[in-house]
Amino acid sequence: MGLDELRAEIDQIDRELVDLLDRRARVSERVGQVKRAQAEPDQAIEIYQPDREAQVLQRVVAQSKGPLSEPALRAIYREILSASRELQRRLRVGYLGPVATFAFEAATRQFGSSATLVPCRTIADVFLETQRRDVDYGVVPVENSTGGVVAHTLDQLLESDLQVCAQIQMPVSFTLASNGPLASITRVYSHPQAFAQCRRWLAENLPGATQLETASTAAAAELAQDPESAAIATEAAAELYGLPVLARRIEDVATNVTRFLVIGQHASGSTGRDQTAVVFGVNDRVGALQDALRSLAENGINLTRIESRPSRRRIWEYVFFVDLDGHPEDEAVARALVGLRASCSFVRVLGAWPA
Repeated sequence: MGLDELRAEIDQIDRELVDLLDRRARVSERVGQVKRAQAEPDQAIEIYQPDREAQVLQRVVAQSKGPLSEPALRAIYREILSASRELQRRLRVGYLGPVATFAFEAATRQFGSSATLVPCRTIADVFLETQRRDVDYGVVPVENSTGGVVAHTLDQLLESDLQVCAQIQMPVSFTLASNGPLASITRVYSHPQAFAQCRRWLAENLPGATQLETASTAAAAELAQDPESAAIATEAAAELYGLPVLARRIEDVATNVTRFLVIGQHASGSTGRDQTAVVFGVNDRVGALQDALRSLAENGINLTRIESRPSRRRIWEYVFFVDLDGHPEDEAVARALVGLRASCSFVRVLGAWPA
């Protein structure tokens, strides 16, 4: 078969794909109509359902026989799902701004191009805008594989009634950008997490430069305009603010990943492969933490993370954040939570999401 015939076959397949996409879109519109009919008066319908979308993506990947890769299939279907949501209602998603931050990239990856992304000045503002329902969901960083936990996010989770409903794991790479040469740089702007993830490179290449913390890596690029200043930021932020890139991939660890959480009014439903976040406090006695964790172990619950933070109520009082495999609706997890509540001063489920 020649080139012209192959192109003609692709054109025919495209016509069939468009017909199928139109058919799928019409069904999505009907889904929205059913949701609105079943909702209470003045009740906003749930457009984004992480459990349902995770199952759709899992099924698509399982049905594929190649040659498209799994990441390619997921990227295509995320845009299909994003466009389908918009037919029911356009989502507003808050993130730690401004444009061109890693949080912006994470929000785009999770919600697709059909969502309206709303930049927020701080992590606390993302929580506040979501709590007020000025945005439907918020995207916040919670942990980096090199720099560790984002304390501000844990503190906000402790104080907020919002629930975690999804997570995004995103590879992170930093650039050093400046309008001057490396030898002229006396100041470096960036977010504290970026400094933590680039310590070795900075010590070797800019040991005498003053490090100035900013609210985001994009804000760093905006500030670092004179030839004696530089920013540690994304390449997109450097391009946005007209800064030439002096060095790429300056992070200390090549496999550098940041985990973001999606927060909203409700946790995700169960998919069969889920994770749950819990925070609890223990009484001030010998073996209190051991007793709390025993309930999880006896029910076969695997912990994927545990982190302690000051309770912010009394000095030297701490609370513990844990991520565990399973969903609160799972029988084993439900039993473990009952045991946890019996041995702790307080327990709160912070949310659940598809693994």
